Amino acid sequence: MDESLLRSLTPEVLAALVRRGADFAAAEDAVQDALVEAVRVWPADPPRDPKGWLVTVAWRKFLDAARADTARRRREDRVEEEPAPGAVPGADDTLQLYFLCAHPSLTPASAVALTLRAVGGLTTRQIARAYLVPEATMAQRVSRAKRTVSGVRLDRPGDVATVLRVLYLVFNEGYSGDVDLAAEAIRLTRQLAARVDHPEAAGLLALMLLHHARRPARTDPDGCLVPLAAQDRTRWDTSAIAEGIGILQRALARDRLGEFQAQAAIAALHADAPTAEETDWPQIVEWYDELVRLTDSPVVRLNRAVAVGEADGPRAGLAALAALDDTLPRHTAAAAYLHERAGDVETAARLFAEAAHRATNLAERDHLTRQAARLRAHRPAGQRGTDHPGG
Repeated sequence: MDESLLRSLTPEVLAALVRRGADFAAAEDAVQDALVEAVRVWPADPPRDPKGWLVTVAWRKFLDAARADTARRRREDRVEEEPAPGAVPGADDTLQLYFLCAHPSLTPASAVALTLRAVGGLTTRQIARAYLVPEATMAQRVSRAKRTVSGVRLDRPGDVATVLRVLYLVFNEGYSGDVDLAAEAIRLTRQLAARVDHPEAAGLLALMLLHHARRPARTDPDGCLVPLAAQDRTRWDTSAIAEGIGILQRALARDRLGEFQAQAAIAALHADAPTAEETDWPQIVEWYDELVRLTDSPVVRLNRAVAVGEADGPRAGLAALAALDDTLPRHTAAAAYLHERAGDVETAARLFAEAAHRATNLAERDHLTRQAARLRAHRPAGQRGTDHPGG
């Protein structure tokens, strides 16, 4: 069985059923039944037209379910009008399916789950394992999402920006369970970028590729986080970097700058530097200025402050950081880093310990704790033992 073929055909078959008049929830159930049938039948008798086979079987499954459900008898006049056998139209409704799964009526978590299920072709069990939740919990989330969008028609333009945010949420989950969500997000974003003429779709794809290229160097053999400056750059995926930079350059040439393109430009500057010391920090600060203009995000301003500290010195970075709310996520960690760069080891150690206490991610907490311990070990004996109790 070619599992990748089944997953790539899933959204096209689902969209075909919805276009024929099936409501989303019933169509999705019918497609899943057809996929199960394909797994059973195809190894011994592979079809000449896999998509046509799936559409035919899924439509029959839908009709059978509709006829058996007495609560849906009022729909029987419509579902009885089964299209005559023949070639499946070549129309590709996958783009509309992206829009439906990222509908504004859904919560971000539901939109992510539905996108992975309907567009990505993942099973509920795979999605549950990836998000480390019980399968029953994920099944309820998917079912609620399907009910929410069942009455939404696929005849209106969707919001590309919303779809991109959902895909970025998937990408940032990384890897857990038996599904690599980062790789899955890249696959789905690549599909989207091929179907929609939107520079931000290309920008997000470039950003994902550039970040993903550094993944092999982000952890050491013990699973501990390795900061960007300390990463072994020979372990970066140069082909992914080259592809990402090429996609980004073509998007930027269209002169329709968006936040994903700006983020990708920053990632490209990091990826293009042979060593950490050769990073073009002044240009990175300029791109952060563009991001601030586009988003006015406090998190972007925080990252900009760190970049300023690299470009103009740690005191300048601390001055930029002082203008921000100190309750921002990673504010304390950024302050610790800049204080260490400025030579204030005692303050840096205390702040690293405080940041570790506040961290919600275990790997990040361990990294910050190690940073605090490293600085404590290099302080004079008389200054030890005075750290913030939260460390």
